[in-house]
Amino acid sequence: MADGETQKEETGESDFSDQLIVNQIITGQKDLFRLLVQRHEKAVYSMGLGFFRNKEDSCDFTQEVFLKAYRNLSSFEGRSRFSTWLYRIAYNTAVNEANRRREYFSLAEEEMNRLINEGDTPEQAMIRNAAREAVRLAIKELPRRFAVCIDLFFFYDRSYQEIETITGIPVNTIKSHVFRAKILLREKLKLLSDE
Repeated sequence: MADGETQKEETGESDFSDQLIVNQIITGQKDLFRLLVQRHEKAVYSMGLGFFRNKEDSCDFTQEVFLKAYRNLSSFEGRSRFSTWLYRIAYNTAVNEANRRREYFSLAEEEMNRLINEGDTPEQAMIRNAAREAVRLAIKELPRRFAVCIDLFFFYDRSYQEIETITGIPVNTIKSHVFRAKILLREKLKLLSDE
């Protein structure tokens, strides 16, 4: 799941605020774009890490995504959340580059590592580790474009419709792969509890 800051930003209030900022930028207050960067930079950077697996390429990717967003801001019509529109730009940019490089790494491992609580009992830590491994294995079994859907659903907290908008993959296909990942996760956790 996305970190608390990202979840907080994705509330309706933030969406409305993003739309107001976009409108003000379009009418000439271009310096306000930095507010959009501050709000969404971590999420875009995390997506970059999933594709490129190193900080330097992810930083370059993040800058490229925001540059494209800035250049195309007038094409944002407000029919979806600003973050969905921005993630679509990020996804397309990443896929094009990853296709060139032939690589994609799921965010599951890094995001699940963040969920480990230092105060966990050994049993809780074992369950969290099993969940992390189950999600990682479930995602590993999927083709790259579907692994991105799982990442967006579980770690960016995006709806099926938003994932379709971002990736262009039909909603039913997304649902199928999320369902498959959940089954693999349940099976892995059941095996653990049986042990």
